[in-house]
Amino acid sequence: MRKVIIATDSSAYLPQEYADRYNIPVIPMTLNWDGQSYRDGIDIKATEFYTRLSKSQTLPTTSQITVQQFLDFFTPMLEAGDKVLYSGISLGLSASYNSAVIAKEQLGNPENIEIIESKLVASALSFLVLSLARASEDGASMKELLELVPVIYSKIGVYFTVDTLEYLHKGGRINTAKRFMGTALNVKPMLEIRGGKIEAVESVISRKKAITRMLELVQKRVGDSTPVRISPFHALCEDECLAMEERAIELLHPVEVIRSEVSPVIGAHVGPGTLSLAWITG
Repeated sequence: MRKVIIATDSSAYLPQEYADRYNIPVIPMTLNWDGQSYRDGIDIKATEFYTRLSKSQTLPTTSQITVQQFLDFFTPMLEAGDKVLYSGISLGLSASYNSAVIAKEQLGNPENIEIIESKLVASALSFLVLSLARASEDGASMKELLELVPVIYSKIGVYFTVDTLEYLHKGGRINTAKRFMGTALNVKPMLEIRGGKIEAVESVISRKKAITRMLELVQKRVGDSTPVRISPFHALCEDECLAMEERAIELLHPVEVIRSEVSPVIGAHVGPGTLSLAWITG
């Protein structure tokens, strides 16, 4: 029996080695900047993007994936007779999910394409995608994979801190984090993805304390659960990310570490200096 293909979008910023190993197709999101459009992770890479953003007088915008882009994405797989389970960026952060649903409808609602709302983004989304891809590799059917989704989701978490709330504020994606606006410049917010949206957790004084507190929160949430996989990821703050990763390994003893970066299309809303730690248990 042909295995189910697990597909996602570029907001996951899944390291290429994993996409290749598990045959995970990735549809790029779009970044618009100074009159030019860039395919996320293809036409513009993370380091290049953040270096430019930190010096730019203009801010980029992002576009949801269009229905036509999804039609072009799904059609070759359909024609090859593949079964496809697609999960991309949370509907709470982008309307791309709606475009995928419409594309499926326009293709005649084929039974061998399933689209699920992840309520996740970035490395947290990567963990969902990878878990499904590994289950598919082991022979799980489409029905079994769909039943696994809520189980996997319950084991995933992510915390992050940003250098400034300017980007989240201008992008309208801060929700309860609004209460941090107007606070002292050295107050650093702790944020998480909750229910598919960016929500505030608490604030601390100084960047160093924010990183320490993030590790404490992750350790508390993970508890005694085993095994643990972690994904430290960042936006132009690699040294801090590596130091956080080293400490996370000491505290959590993960069986796998997947280091990544914040994709440009997500970075447009969080900005340089974003540092995050995602995890999955079990």
